[in-house]
Amino acid sequence: MTKIERQKEEKGKILKGLEKVYEKLLEFKKQKNSELVVLKNNQIVRIKPE
Repeated sequence: MTKIERQKEEKGKILKGLEKVYEKLLEFKKQKNSELVVLKNNQIVRIKPE
């Protein structure tokens, strides 16, 4: 396995992990009925997860 192939594989694993963390964050916010704070168009926006 070349260095580039290994980096692509690691990148894929990292992205999968980030997706899982995002899903868990949304679940947590729904359970606690709290807002999700994000940056959108250089402005801080509060979103109610539904």
